[in-house]
Amino acid sequence: MTTPPMERPNTIAGLQAKRKQLVKLRKDLERDARKVTCDLDHIDACIRLFDPAADTAAAIQRYATKHRARKGQMRRFVLDQFKGATEPLTSFCIGDAWMADRGLKTDHGTGVMIRKRVGACLNTLQRQGVIVGEGAVNRRWTLGEHPRNK
Repeated sequence: MTTPPMERPNTIAGLQAKRKQLVKLRKDLERDARKVTCDLDHIDACIRLFDPAADTAAAIQRYATKHRARKGQMRRFVLDQFKGATEPLTSFCIGDAWMADRGLKTDHGTGVMIRKRVGACLNTLQRQGVIVGEGAVNRRWTLGEHPRNK
């Protein structure tokens, strides 16, 4: 059986070209965002050269809060991490993966904030029965026996 011919081959080709153009634009913007993050880090280091007691953490918190995830993005990322995992995960592992994926500065303050966000997401997923927590102190998580996980 043969496939029917396309009705509008020029439209499809145009949409594919536009998609390719937008993917390139997104990559360029992500590269620029990483560059700006590095520039901010360098400026913070210069400030600390002249005033070691300067509090640059406020600027870092504003940056991280300003670039928070859109609704559902953290949940999707966390579930994708579980789908590719071969062993239970911690909020620390998932938080590090999130920061690497987003190109965020991996300092202590940003790490703590991201782990809190990941932990809140993990607790929500556990309450919904999507994942199961193991251990009390160093909690590790695995996908639960939810019908959607099968």
